[in-house]
This record gives sequence, structure tokens and C-alpha cells, in this order.
Amino acid sequence: MRATARVASEKKWQELMGQQRQSKLSVSAFCRQHGFTEQAFYYWRKRLAADEPVRFALVDASAKGADRFAGLELILVSGDRLRIAPGTDAATLRVVLHVLRER
Repeated sequence: MRATARVASEKKWQELMGQQRQSKLSVSAFCRQHGFTEQAFYYWRKRLAADEPVRFALVDASAKGADRFAGLELILVSGDRLRIAPGTDAATLRVVLHVLRER
């Protein structure tokens, strides 16, 4: 794919990703409404996400930090914080992460 065509495709899919988030529709319903497959949607979402920079945060592993919250805290790009308590089962965490990705 030529560079200009690739950039145009990336821009188109970035716009579609934003429209889907704002629409509050499920990915499946959004894709049906716009006439493309879920497979194409997820392919582009993964491809575009790979282009985003990875961000790291300092984690306080000292005893003082552990006293405040004995779990895991993720700070999302939006600034929201997701606190995961010790013992949270993997299925619940998968559901939460899926919902956050759909936003």
C-alpha cells in the first residue's frame, strides 16, 4: 500500500474508532450499521493501538505505599484510575478491561 493511501486508511479508521466510541453502540452493531466486518474493525484498532506510545508510571513498592492500597492501580490515558484489589478474579478483570476498551 502506498504511503498516502496508508495514511488515508489510518485516518479513516481513526475517525471510525472515534465514531464508534461516541455512538455508544456495540462494535458489532456499529460495524453492521456501517457495512464492514468486526474483523476489520478489530484489525485496525489493534494496528492503530500499536502506533500509540507506551507510557510508564512509577510504582511505589515501599512499605509506606503498600499500606495505602494493597493491590494494583492502573492510571489510564484518560487520567482515570483503575484499582484492582488483591484476589480479584481474572474473569472480572477481563470484563472490566473489555468495557474500558469499548469506551
